[in-house]
Amino acid sequence: MKRVVVTGMSAITPIGQDWTMVAENLQNMRTGIRYMPEWEEYKGLHTKLAAPVTDFTVPENYTRKMIRSMGRGSIMATRVTELALEQAGLLGDQSITDGTMGISYGSSSGSPEAVMGFFSMMITKSTGTLNANTYIRMMPHTAAVNLGVFFQLKGRIYTTSSACTSGSQGIGYAYEAIKHGQQTYMVSGGTEELSVTQAAVFDTLFATSIRNDAPETVPRPFDVKRDGLVIGEGAATLILEEMEHARARGANILAEVVGYGTNSDGTHVTQPSRETMRVAMKLALQDAKLDASVIGYISAHGTSTDRGDVAESQATFDVFGHKVPISAMKSFTGHTLGSCGGIEAWAGIHMMNSDSFHATANLNQVDPECADLDYVRDQSRDIACEYIMSNNFAFGGINTSLIFKRWAS
Repeated sequence: MKRVVVTGMSAITPIGQDWTMVAENLQNMRTGIRYMPEWEEYKGLHTKLAAPVTDFTVPENYTRKMIRSMGRGSIMATRVTELALEQAGLLGDQSITDGTMGISYGSSSGSPEAVMGFFSMMITKSTGTLNANTYIRMMPHTAAVNLGVFFQLKGRIYTTSSACTSGSQGIGYAYEAIKHGQQTYMVSGGTEELSVTQAAVFDTLFATSIRNDAPETVPRPFDVKRDGLVIGEGAATLILEEMEHARARGANILAEVVGYGTNSDGTHVTQPSRETMRVAMKLALQDAKLDASVIGYISAHGTSTDRGDVAESQATFDVFGHKVPISAMKSFTGHTLGSCGGIEAWAGIHMMNSDSFHATANLNQVDPECADLDYVRDQSRDIACEYIMSNNFAFGGINTSLIFKRWAS
């Protein structure tokens, strides 16, 4: 089996578009949650909270022709992939267009704006809202396909549209493609653009926070007073590469991907399962050939939902006991859906390499129903460790667990 390393990465998040800014906000416990006054017009929508990316602009060199098939999510994915390729020393390198670089990238849906065009057609009985690119922007695999065309990549494409595990499955399947010798490099990760329709999905399930007058106090993963999630947006790309190839070309290696586990509950679409979450983590440990005791930090899925936090914390306790520090980035970024697995992996690698891990925002009192874990609270914690785990769990009972190792040259 081949070894797989990370040679480039980048992210766009509600709390910053580079690690310096994101780390500063995490350190100072500043979240990206905002009140959305424009959502007041939607009758019956209880939540008015979200975590938008407020400072992203389309790069001037992205011409209309280059991005006419892209929605906002695809454009963000393209930008972070461009930056990740640049960090990896591969941007503009024609060798990656020969089929050796593939793509494994996801989002929970295509661009909602494009979807609305087809809905309008059905309501008005007119195709006046459609054009030649409407479907391309709407399709669930829009980000992966647009990345392939933009960067002229001809390797295999995995299109991971699996809600909250779209990004983590993107990384996991990319890792497996290189591990088994099917690709030399992979563009991996996920993206999501903010839409009120996504908030409505969770609102109908009574799973959104409705503390509309206090956005700075939510979400509250694992807290006894949590009242639901907040939707966010963003994108993240990790460039994965076969280790010996990366060494031979003198690449700057950021981390190694050593384990991936994924499975499904097979029981209920929206009710999480402690048992299969536990199995997913154990599958990742087995893949990495590691004992649970060597994991130094866990990035929790931590959605701030009632049953989700309880099931996840208990599953984590089943595998690790109370010894491993754990925190949830969604307390800062909101739930960025298809991009959360990529963003959280990106942040986890940065934190591992800097020996400092963020706390969970707004975690004041742990819910007694949640397991007795070592929750990082109140402030960041200095932790020196060799391995970290990043977990994500999605509707449909899709579970993922990734393990990254600190790179020692």
